[in-house]
Amino acid sequence: MRQIKLVLAYDGTDFYGWQVQPDAVTIQGTLASAIGRISGENVLPQGAGRTDAGVHAFAQVATFATGCPMAVENWVKALNEILPDTVRVMAASVVANDFHPRKSALGKTYRYRIYRDPICPPFLARYVWHYPYPLDEQAMVQAAGLVVGDHDFTSFAAVDPERNVENGARSNVRSIRDSQWSREGVELVYAVTGSGFLHHMVRNLVGTFVLVGKGTLSPADITAILNARNRSKAGATAPAGGLYLVGVEY
Repeated sequence: MRQIKLVLAYDGTDFYGWQVQPDAVTIQGTLASAIGRISGENVLPQGAGRTDAGVHAFAQVATFATGCPMAVENWVKALNEILPDTVRVMAASVVANDFHPRKSALGKTYRYRIYRDPICPPFLARYVWHYPYPLDEQAMVQAAGLVVGDHDFTSFAAVDPERNVENGARSNVRSIRDSQWSREGVELVYAVTGSGFLHHMVRNLVGTFVLVGKGTLSPADITAILNARNRSKAGATAPAGGLYLVGVEY
């Protein structure tokens, strides 16, 4: 038996997230079916992050164990011939049996895209949050920096404790190494890198930063919201379509 590591890119719009679930099309389920058609094995690939319905990925990492003798480099072509066009295997390699895409990760990076022009082109609408209204972008930049460090992110976590468990630890403390907004043409882009993320955490951060941009909150309120450890103190969850898992570090 070998353990194969895949790097995946996908458009999450038409999927109910990563995690397999009954009567729903998911990335994990779609990938498992494709692997089974090739190897004849019943496998459930493990992923680095359980992206939600509508969330995209440039570099999701997944692994599965197989006894199939096919050369590892051929898995890329074989899987891409079966998978829908919205899911692509970008790379494949053999890794140690004790490697786990989530538990072995040292950090993850997400990006969130907000389209700022008055009219959003229809071919971008599924991949950004169209927000053409006034925002104090410098205030949002200031606010983003306040979440860097080790914090309890309960205020920015979805209220579903079972989804917030990582590596068996029921803690909402996460370490954020980088958190910043930048202008990229007509888009305002949030990039955040951390040890791990709670369910909806990035989208809840974005929704709260937008309240800072609107003037509803001040940048200093971010620290108070963190300290409150109360989901009701933070902003609404930003739409899924603007979020991307862009990298996993090992």
